[in-house]
Amino acid sequence: MQFSEAWLREWVNPEVSVNELADALSMAGLEVDAVSPAAAQFNGVVVGEVLSCERHPDADKLSVCGVNIGEHEPVQIVCGAKNVAAGMKVPVARVGAVLPGDFKIKKAKLRGQQSMGMICSASELGLAESSDGIMPLPADAPVGKDFRNYLSLDDHIIDVDLTPDRGDCLSIAGIARDVGVIYRQPVTDWEIKDIPASIDEQVSVVLGIPESCPRYSCRIVKGIDPTAQTPLWMQEKLRRSGIRCISPVVDITNYVMMELGQPMHGFDLEKINGGIHVRLSQPGEKLTLLDGSEVEIITGTLLIADEQKPLALAGIMGGESSAVTDSTSSVLLESAFFMPIAVAGKARAYGLHTDSSHRFERGVDPELQRKALERATDLLLHITGGEAGPVVDVVALEQLPEKPEIHLRRHQIPRILGVDIDDAMVEDILTRLGMVLAAVDSGWRVKPPGCRFDIGIEADLIEEIGRIYGYANIPENLSSAPVSIQAVPEADFNLQRGKELLVDHDYQEVITYSFIAPELAALLMPEAKQIRLTNPISADMSVMRASLWPGLLSTLQYNQARQQDRIRLFESGQIFLDGQDGIEQPEMLGGLIFGERLPQKWNNTPGKVDFFDLKGDVEVLLGMVDSLSAFEMQPVEDVTLHPGQAAAILRNGREIGRLGMLHPGLQAKLAIPGNVFLFQIRLDGLAQGRIPTFEAVSKYPAIRRDLALLVDADLPWGQIQACAEKAAPKIVRDIQVFDVYTGDNIDSGLKSLALSLILQDYSHTLTDEETEQAVETILQALHTELSAKLRD
Repeated sequence: MQFSEAWLREWVNPEVSVNELADALSMAGLEVDAVSPAAAQFNGVVVGEVLSCERHPDADKLSVCGVNIGEHEPVQIVCGAKNVAAGMKVPVARVGAVLPGDFKIKKAKLRGQQSMGMICSASELGLAESSDGIMPLPADAPVGKDFRNYLSLDDHIIDVDLTPDRGDCLSIAGIARDVGVIYRQPVTDWEIKDIPASIDEQVSVVLGIPESCPRYSCRIVKGIDPTAQTPLWMQEKLRRSGIRCISPVVDITNYVMMELGQPMHGFDLEKINGGIHVRLSQPGEKLTLLDGSEVEIITGTLLIADEQKPLALAGIMGGESSAVTDSTSSVLLESAFFMPIAVAGKARAYGLHTDSSHRFERGVDPELQRKALERATDLLLHITGGEAGPVVDVVALEQLPEKPEIHLRRHQIPRILGVDIDDAMVEDILTRLGMVLAAVDSGWRVKPPGCRFDIGIEADLIEEIGRIYGYANIPENLSSAPVSIQAVPEADFNLQRGKELLVDHDYQEVITYSFIAPELAALLMPEAKQIRLTNPISADMSVMRASLWPGLLSTLQYNQARQQDRIRLFESGQIFLDGQDGIEQPEMLGGLIFGERLPQKWNNTPGKVDFFDLKGDVEVLLGMVDSLSAFEMQPVEDVTLHPGQAAAILRNGREIGRLGMLHPGLQAKLAIPGNVFLFQIRLDGLAQGRIPTFEAVSKYPAIRRDLALLVDADLPWGQIQACAEKAAPKIVRDIQVFDVYTGDNIDSGLKSLALSLILQDYSHTLTDEETEQAVETILQALHTELSAKLRD
């Protein structure tokens, strides 16, 4: 927000320079981005009066003017502006004046006529980007007065970058309140009088959705002068605030917004049919906005409407059909309070960002509406004339935001800030900030003003005390506090080590957004209930992710578009699931592989990754927690994964993750040119792992026995391994499969598995009898439980 230093000093005037003022605001949390002159540098310009204006005898587009500039005799000036006329007060650059751009005014002859100066436009004085003619001045402008002094142009524009929580400072009144407390200066309490009604006419107001708009105030003003002009002092204040002047009604509503912080709107009363209805939009409604764009109103948008049609997007922008024009003689002034949540994000949904939406999103004082309406009415009657009707103030008291009563404990202030602040200063700071205090034994009961939506807990009050007291005034010291090292259970899964293992396997860590496009969520997780954001950054980031896979796949697509053909990614983070007890946010570890198994080198065999490459990487992670026999992988049906290459990871009968190949249909829809393999594991499923224990190395030789078994073709290796390990005596150290064969000499429905058994004892060398007995025990168990038999 930008504003005029001179305007601020009308409210509070500390005896400091503008740079000192800017530094103080920044140190108090209102960061000043820039301080710039209110007008470009020029001199020698005075207020003049055009006494005569005659057409140039030799140039149709020029006029020869006699101008009084406060000297003994009028001067002759040749002017090319179309709007110059006798009787006008205008800015005149005398001979010797220097205008912006180091443009010097000299005596000149234009088509044979002497010109002793220049009648200036606003753009020539650096007060506007463009101008359509010379700059007219009020009739009471004093002739001969220095123009810079007349408009107080030796002023500064202060540009403040406010954080979203400080909506209370989006006005001169709000900034003045903070300046007043910083310098302990009184702030001028401008009296705003109630304007009595001179006519009885009013409109009815229906609050159709009071939880979004609990207060709506309005007033009719009839008989305004359509030809009236916005006074120059108001134009200048708006210009220095970065607001373009349009017409008196619009300028007055903008002026009140800048002065008090209450956005307002003026409707042409003749274009309103019946009463005002504050309601939600209906399907298919459209509205042409003030900027000329037609929008199809999104369902659920808060509207200001009459009996027949929408008039405005509430808190955002008015409609063209009810706008005030040059012929408007009767207006309806609106001053309403919209709940921040009702406006937040709505303007962005239409590609808009307005001064009104900016303020309503951050919160406007719910007690300010009538005061602003009275101020606007007073200004309008003085500038345009007319007659005002009674104020219509419709309020749903039960829906207005409640002011929290906060218990501020005296001992918490030095504990948090690190400095003792006496009670008198605490009370002075909070009172000047508009808060109501009641002393209690332990401190104070504090009620913040309605404009402070950012104050809700004790720490907020202490923050206010600290920023006004001055962080630079808090002494530096080495704080002492008890330090304790938190014990990390040895058996817990070490996520950092897990990440390092994946990096060792050529994976790259990525961090993706927790919010994704609803279309992508529906595509990859159709069974998961979508958790939608109330105020999304954009439409394609409006749903909380229920899996890490959408972000990983989006990153895969991004890299493929940049000619990357071997991609291995992993991510750790939360997902968001709609559970019975609310939103669950489990921590997950997920990954993805795509493309070549090995980097392209002369000694690497080409080959694409497959399910077992991913399975091996996952088993490395699982092996950090427990032996692989503690985990089980079972076939699973998953709409995201290939029906024949999808597995659930189980531990103690509980599913903790899934892995597999992306479903071919999804692969085609995502335009991914090749097979993609993904995994995802819940980290809480990897907790309470196995603590490593020492085991001596046997000094006796190991014996290997190889077996060729015929088993059912659909029998998974995990089930065979579990059966064999359960039956194996202690001397069997390891059981592995090293070959799978189906084909000639193998009956249909069967497969041949080649197993290796490693046998070893710690106390002696195994005998043939012990070895054969162990092998026979395993074979017997496999035959009994799984119908396995030795292959001939």
